Amino acid sequence: MPVATTKEPSNGLLCFTNCLLPQEDGSLIEKDLWIDEHRGIILDAQRTFYLRKQRPHRVVDLGGNILSPGFIDIQINGAFGFDFSVYEGDEKYRNGLKCVAEKIVETGVTAIVPTIITQEKSLYAKILRLLRPWSPPNAAHLLGWHVEGPFLHMTKRGAHSPPLIIPASEGYKTFEAIYQPENLADAEDWLMRDGVSQGTVGARIITAAPEIEGVMDAILEVSKRGICFNIGHSICSTDAATAAVQNGARCITHLFNAMPQLHHRDPSIIGLLGSSPYLAAKPANLPCFTSKAKSRTGTSTPLKAVSPGPYASEAFDDIRSPPQTPMGRDYHSRNPSEVLSSSSTVPTTPSESRFSGGSERMPFSPFERPFYELIVDGVHSHPNSVRLAYSAHPEGCILITDAMKILDPHLKDGFHEWRDGRRFYKDGDRLYLEGTTTLAGSVVTMDKCVRNFSRFTGCSLAEAVKCATLNPAKCLGIENKKGSLRSGAHADLVVLDRHGEVLSTWVMGKMVWERN
Repeated sequence: MPVATTKEPSNGLLCFTNCLLPQEDGSLIEKDLWIDEHRGIILDAQRTFYLRKQRPHRVVDLGGNILSPGFIDIQINGAFGFDFSVYEGDEKYRNGLKCVAEKIVETGVTAIVPTIITQEKSLYAKILRLLRPWSPPNAAHLLGWHVEGPFLHMTKRGAHSPPLIIPASEGYKTFEAIYQPENLADAEDWLMRDGVSQGTVGARIITAAPEIEGVMDAILEVSKRGICFNIGHSICSTDAATAAVQNGARCITHLFNAMPQLHHRDPSIIGLLGSSPYLAAKPANLPCFTSKAKSRTGTSTPLKAVSPGPYASEAFDDIRSPPQTPMGRDYHSRNPSEVLSSSSTVPTTPSESRFSGGSERMPFSPFERPFYELIVDGVHSHPNSVRLAYSAHPEGCILITDAMKILDPHLKDGFHEWRDGRRFYKDGDRLYLEGTTTLAGSVVTMDKCVRNFSRFTGCSLAEAVKCATLNPAKCLGIENKKGSLRSGAHADLVVLDRHGEVLSTWVMGKMVWERN
């Protein structure tokens, strides 16, 4: 890319010109972007030029390509040969984190939330203290940790080890006992920090099943501490999922995978995407489920499951889901006094009563639909399903890779060593256990997810980029620092051609990778 430099002493100002900038409404506009290389932040160009009377020391001509915020992956299990869930000593683990952070910038990713699956209790203390926020030089930012488990439903456990899955019998106290109090955030002050101190806590996301004993009670406390609670690996009913969101749940983990599929009478977790903001009443007296479900006759029957094996993909397990009829109280059979709560506020404008038929007004209980994650590799979710979800709730869509340790864009197809003497067969974006048709996880890169998403949904490239940048940042509450081109945000950027291919990646105002 052509670079022009002035002869004056460097003031650290860099101007990207002849480029297209993705806007927060999903559009693209031709506009320059100014950054401060010394501080690693995005600047208000008008204020810098007209008020401070300063000109950029360097001007970079991007040749009409797209200059986007760097991608953020909030669910990634490992990459480039390192598994975030495997602990073999502090030094080896730290080196593995650094390796992933240095190499993943090639895919346009400038920030990740390392994800660990259900572990033995003793390992949480060892791993989570190493997953505090960290920004290695010339590498992607490590934002903290995302834990899946151990509070999951057995029939939707996927590859999580059955003996390690437990209920939260004492609510949030059980969360503290498992993850350790020192690893859980007390406040959201980490969101506003430019630097990261040694004592910064790394708790960012916890995935659990709301119907498991004690989990629903813990959601409010988790969200109060600035942690994003994700609904996942669950069979909860629509009412239970709705109650979880009203208690503070903010996101759905890998939509369509490890959850009941859409049923017209009880759409369950997926149905949250179609929720109306005019919910009349908060569901009450929701039952908790552990290893049993209610049959149509009201008797308790054990859930039957077929073991998928230790390496089965949670998206393609052979576990039989429980009956898809509503497991809580029938919403339609409730007493009207339960549904039309007198404490609900009443809409005051015609537009607010559009669901009531015009003259009559429905009670209004504000309900904000959660964010939801999608693995857009064409394997975990069919393109039609991806388009259906995005059409229902575009503002909540977050692209993730959910990638395994084998993620490496340079890895060739064929047989490769995995672990415990097992091998896998890589066929494009599919991973199979040797000698089986069992999928072993995802190896799709985030830049490919963005391109796939645009193709699957028909949305523009800028709209697809938003799902990998601004939306995940909003979910974590860090959109003023990450995932946007706002003045004062970190200058974490990716240059894309018109087809969405990565040309270069910048972290804190410095180029860390460029295509040869």
